[in-house]
Amino acid sequence: MIAPRSRRMGFTLIEMIAVLALVGIIAVAMSVSLVRGLSSTKVKAASRDLAAAMRYTRGQAIIKRQERALEVDVENKTYTAPGKRPVKLPDDMHLRLLTTRQELSHAGETAGRIRFFPDGSSTGGRVRLSSGTREWIVNVAWLTGEISLEEAQ
Repeated sequence: MIAPRSRRMGFTLIEMIAVLALVGIIAVAMSVSLVRGLSSTKVKAASRDLAAAMRYTRGQAIIKRQERALEVDVENKTYTAPGKRPVKLPDDMHLRLLTTRQELSHAGETAGRIRFFPDGSSTGGRVRLSSGTREWIVNVAWLTGEISLEEAQ
């Protein structure tokens, strides 16, 4: 003989509301994490592009056997490799240039350049790109002209 069931099979309204609230909380947490991740990815990609432009400029100096310079405009958030169009960084990204005083423009310290010589060496310098809490540094060694990329701590 089959015993009668005292409860029906299924979920109560309170159980459904609890599950929906939990799903909502998880969705909000993931969206915040995703936005932070996109900001981090954006500044890393921009730093890699800048390092590639510096390597191109150094390569041109060696191949053409002439000095070449990568121009950096901090105020307008742009950089320009020789023979290329200026690259504009996103408005929410910050750009800082550290180079020798002779390489700063006459307009002040808002623009300057990093020069590369035919032997591969350079004037050296550092460009810092940041967005939110993430910051990447593109270093240029003056003696060797080596370009390296590192995440700031």
